[in-house]
Amino acid sequence: MRIGKGPRTRIRAPFGTPEFDAEYQAALAARPRPAKTETTSGSLAWLIERYRETTAWTNLSSATRRQRENIFRQVVEAAGKVPSSKITTGSIERGRDRRINTPAQARHFLDAMRGLFRWAVKARIIKTDPTTGVDDPPRPKSDGFRVWTEDDVAAYEQRWPLGTHQRVWLTVLLCTGLRRGDAVRLGRQHVRDEVASLKAEKTDTWVELPILPELAEILKAGPCGDLTFICGKNGKPLTKESFGNEFREACKAAGVPGSAHGLRKLAATRAANNGATVAELEAIFGWHGGRMASLYTKSADRRRLSRKAMHKLSGNAG
Repeated sequence: MRIGKGPRTRIRAPFGTPEFDAEYQAALAARPRPAKTETTSGSLAWLIERYRETTAWTNLSSATRRQRENIFRQVVEAAGKVPSSKITTGSIERGRDRRINTPAQARHFLDAMRGLFRWAVKARIIKTDPTTGVDDPPRPKSDGFRVWTEDDVAAYEQRWPLGTHQRVWLTVLLCTGLRRGDAVRLGRQHVRDEVASLKAEKTDTWVELPILPELAEILKAGPCGDLTFICGKNGKPLTKESFGNEFREACKAAGVPGSAHGLRKLAATRAANNGATVAELEAIFGWHGGRMASLYTKSADRRRLSRKAMHKLSGNAG
């Protein structure tokens, strides 16, 4: 990397690792490169290093690797010097329970440690997997992100008319069903013959999305960036974090208690209610295994069946 016209600094650590972050921050601050810390063979930190060298790690999506790197960074700081053979089921449960106030973090911790130790057992580095039998933290009793309603969409569109950045944001999300991290990357370079092709960040799955007339109209009116349809007021791309903050403010201004993910849920609901099958939903939203898509198709099927059969509650039904 290079700051301004200063000298170039080579970052030697692999991209996405804690060592890369440390070298990058040192280069930004013009500090010497951090001294490489030697890990003890057989320690938990050593095991994580070996895991990163395998296809079991590299075959994970880039988003999953980044997420698990954050977990591993915490694990190494807390217990990196502990022999991996000394990590017990109790150790894993205590790590889970320290994160129990944030259930999603507790689940991410378990997923990361399960991936690590299942690989280690298969590679015959350790004999037993300490994550076996560890229960997932209870999921909160809610449906997660609030799903937008059609009234929410109408209120937002009234506040943010054609020709505003905020209207582009809404329509890109609603007419593609993309996750926030993918939506901020989508641009003209992804579109050919009126079809957008993009590799989903979270699942590494390619999605093919025809550009709907409604979206084409909004994109033509803009404003859009040179490389991405979604952009900030300066015309430059937004990170998914900064876009999340900007979109949240736009929702507040419209009096809508919504989120980008809640809008993705509405897109899936619309598709299911219009008869989309499980396979079609998975093609649009980049899902696998049928579980997520089935949630939407079952809900839509119940609605259609109840309307069709409601007259049978009448005593005069033939």
